[in-house]
Order: sequence, then structure tokens, then C-alpha cells
Amino acid sequence: MDVGELLRYQPDRGTKRGREDDPDELKVQRRERGSRNWHRDEERGAQEDERKTLEIGDEGSNTEDDEVEPLDEGAVKRMILTFEKRSYKNQELRIKFPDNPEKFMESELDLNDIIQEMHVIATIPDLYHLLVELNAVQSLLGLLGHENSDVCIAVVDLLQELTDIDTLHESEEGAQVLIDSLVEGQLIALLVQNLERLDESVKEEADGVHNTLAIIENMTEFRPEICSDAAQQGLLQWLLKRLKAKLPFDANKLYCSEILAILLQNNDDTRELLGELDGIDVLLQQLSVFKRHDPGTAEEQEMMENLFDALCSCLMLSSNRERFLKGEGLQLMNLMLREKKMSRCSALRVLDHAMIGPEGSDNCHKFVDILGLRTIYPLFMKSPKKMKKSGVSEKEHEEHVCSILASLLRNLKGQQRTRLLNKFIESDCEKVDRLMELYFKYLDAVRVADKKIEGEKHDMVRRGDILDDDLEEEFYMRRLDAGLFLLQLLCYITAEICNSNLPQVRQRVMQILNMRGSSIKIMRHILKEYSESIGDGKNEEFRESEQKRIQDLLETL
Repeated sequence: MDVGELLRYQPDRGTKRGREDDPDELKVQRRERGSRNWHRDEERGAQEDERKTLEIGDEGSNTEDDEVEPLDEGAVKRMILTFEKRSYKNQELRIKFPDNPEKFMESELDLNDIIQEMHVIATIPDLYHLLVELNAVQSLLGLLGHENSDVCIAVVDLLQELTDIDTLHESEEGAQVLIDSLVEGQLIALLVQNLERLDESVKEEADGVHNTLAIIENMTEFRPEICSDAAQQGLLQWLLKRLKAKLPFDANKLYCSEILAILLQNNDDTRELLGELDGIDVLLQQLSVFKRHDPGTAEEQEMMENLFDALCSCLMLSSNRERFLKGEGLQLMNLMLREKKMSRCSALRVLDHAMIGPEGSDNCHKFVDILGLRTIYPLFMKSPKKMKKSGVSEKEHEEHVCSILASLLRNLKGQQRTRLLNKFIESDCEKVDRLMELYFKYLDAVRVADKKIEGEKHDMVRRGDILDDDLEEEFYMRRLDAGLFLLQLLCYITAEICNSNLPQVRQRVMQILNMRGSSIKIMRHILKEYSESIGDGKNEEFRESEQKRIQDLLETL
């Protein structure tokens, strides 16, 4: 029998979740299908009738109108037993007749059939413990290395349904047992090995890649600590390789960018590993496409934002800031700011992450060297009008710009600091005017929020309610949302430039404060609150040096 004839015996993948399918619709289909046999080619009809007694379903029935065996614990056990028998039989025949597919082909189709039937177990997560107790999980994991990629894809399909995040939350106990078993069996490492051999030019195998990524997303959402292990087990390397591949943009590339961003969240080990794998260069190369061209579709825009998120996350680590500097990341972001494309807002966010804190000192100096001040000051003077398209608010834009200016003032030394400060006295101190305009804008916004919060607190005290730490935290977050952090940055910048031996700057600040009936005391109070709030996520040495710096500014303000 030649290869063409063999392919005719490939089972229909009707139960595979496509990349565009509706998961709720599929759940209904699985429930309706119950434990009926999966449809096969007509050529095998006669043989099918002879084997009916081995199937989980009513004996002799294979029509849509026949009754289905109720799915209870006994039915699931019988289904798993049938799966184990067929898996063992296929393995045995493959060993016995390695060069004669006709001998093991029938058993392989039987195995594929029962794997498809097991999708129904995803509708009853309370019985997931049976998969573990009867060793089905380990058998499924073993099949990820099966010689026939169709069998591997069928297993991936099943695991994707079993780990669906909504299903996992239906039964916490069942979910915990299943995820524990999958982690213990090194699922991620096995999935990565399987990914390496899938050919995405074949639709079914491309779907297999997509479903593999869905399993990883499901598991990391249910148990975030899996992220670190997943990255170490080869997933991070595969994701970078897939992003670099010269393939047209598709749903899988988008999914890769999403998984990458998830793995890097709050995980310094993964960030360091990405840096060691030259991941910063990969991210910069992928983003460079968008310096002069906007994404062509909403999906491509989503991928671009995922890559920017990943880059920002990596820059939380000082070693990656050095790699970003050497990879000419500053030059790329500066170009994006000048080109005024959709990538501009995210490029601004990246620059903010690259320059903040003492670890950003080298990037701050390089930014001035590449004439970055000519780019950042126009953005400070006027917020762009086209930001809605990228989903960035005016407040976010102004916060990133002011944070960059604050980092430059904090980190620059010598001639470069002088160049930065001299910009504030150009054109009759117009930048000081803009600084004070933003100061009063966000002072008013925070005052409105404070007044509302005080009213709520007063009502709570009158009712006898307790103001606990959680409530105080919620109130503080609301003040931040109103613009408190940006107001603190504006006060910091004002204090820095007033303390820079430029008398005309100080005079202009005092003049505007007097005109608006305000006082320097308000700024001092805001800066003091800022100083007291420093420290979240920072080391003690940074906190102490920053508080001393602000204290010195307060004394001279």
C-alpha cells in the first residue's frame, strides 16, 4: 500500500478546536457527542461493526438518533481503560512491525478515536482525578512523543480542552489534581519538544501549535508560578525562535507574543534568561518594522503592543538595560517618536522604563548624545492628538514624558545636565510655563478626588464603619488614578530646576504661583508625601538616597 492510500485512512479531525472556533459551542458539541464513536471513513464500515462491543457507547449503535450512555464515574473509567488498551496495543504493534504500517495502522486509528471520545471528560472536571489515579495523564504525556504527529496533535487537542481555564475554575479540586500531575510529568518540556517537529505550513499542525500555546496560557493563568519553570524548560527559546522566523504574520505569531509577555511578568529569572538568549535584540528587530509603518490589522497592532510590553518588562532588570543600550534600542525608540506612527506612544513607555532609577544613568546620557532632547521636549510642550488610536490617554502620555524628564534631571551630570536645564530658559521660559500649566491641571484633579474621598470617609465614620488598611489602599489608588503620581513628578521637576542656579527659572515659577494665588508650601507638602511613599519594590539603598535627595530639594525650595 503506498503513502497515498495510507492517507485515506486518516481520521477526520472534526473535534479539533480551530483557531477561530467558539469554545462554548464546542462544549455543547462534546456533551451531545457523549461517548459515541468518532466518524470514520466508509472503507472501514464493516470492520467498525465487528468491534462495537469494545466501544464506550450502546452496543451496535453508531447513529445520531441512538441513546448515549450517561457519563458517570463508571463510564469514564471504562473509557480510560479502553484508551490504555488501545495505546498499549498500538505501541506493541509498532515495535513488532516497525516497517509495516499496514500492521499498526488500524490500531492507530482506534487510538485516535478514543482520544477524540475523551474530550467529553472536559465537561466533568470533578472526575479529573480519575485521569490521574488510572495513570491516563502519564499515558497521554507519553503519546506527545508518538511517531505519528497526528496522534500528538490529537493529544494536544485533548489537553487544551481539559485545561480550559473556565473548566478548571468549575472544579478547583479536580483542576489542582490535574495540573499537579501535568507539572510533575514535565508537560511543558514535552510540548516544546513536540513544537520543534510541527510544520506550520500544514493547517492541522499549525492548529496544533496554537492549541499547544493555549495549554500553556491556561496553565500559567491558573498557576502563575509555572511561568518560571516553563521558560527554563525551553519554551522561551522556542518563542524567540518562532518570532524571528521569516513567516507571514498569523494567529500563531500573535499568540507567541502574548505568551512571551505573560512569561516575563514579575519574573526576574525569566527576564535574565531572555537577555542571555539575545532576546532584547530579537524584540528590537521585530519592533523595528513599526518605526515607519503602522500595523496593518488590529491583530498585528496587538502583537506590537505585546512585544512592547515584553520589552518594558525586561527593562526592569539592570543587565537588560545594558543590552538595550548596546543594541541601539534608544536610537530605535527615538526614531519612533520622530516618525509619529502608532508605535510612538509605546516607544515613550519603553524610554521611561530604560531611564528610570540609578540603573538608567547610562541610557540617560546616551539619550542626550543622540539628540533625544529635541524629541522629548516637543512632546512635553504639546500632547499629540492622535493618541486615541493607540488606546493611550493624555494623562498616560504626560506621565511618561514627565517621568523621563525627572529621570534625566536625576541622572545627568556635567555638560549634559546643563544642556537639559538650558532648555527651560529658551523662548522666554516657555517650558516653565508649560510645567506650571500641567502642575495646576493635576493639582485640581487630585483635589477633586481628595474632596470626594474625604466625603466618603466622613459618611463611613458617621455610620460607624471601620476604615481598614484595604480601604485606605483603595483610596490611595484612586488618588493615583486622578493624577497624584504625575503631580508628584511635576513638583520634583520644579524643585530640581529651581535648585539649578538659574534665577530666571525660579523667578518665573514664583511669579506664576503668585498669579494663581498658590504657594510653594503646597509643592513642599506634595514632595514630602512623595518622599514617604518611595520604597515599594525598591532596595533600601535606593530608597535612602532618593529620600535624602528630595529632602535636600525641600530645604532649598
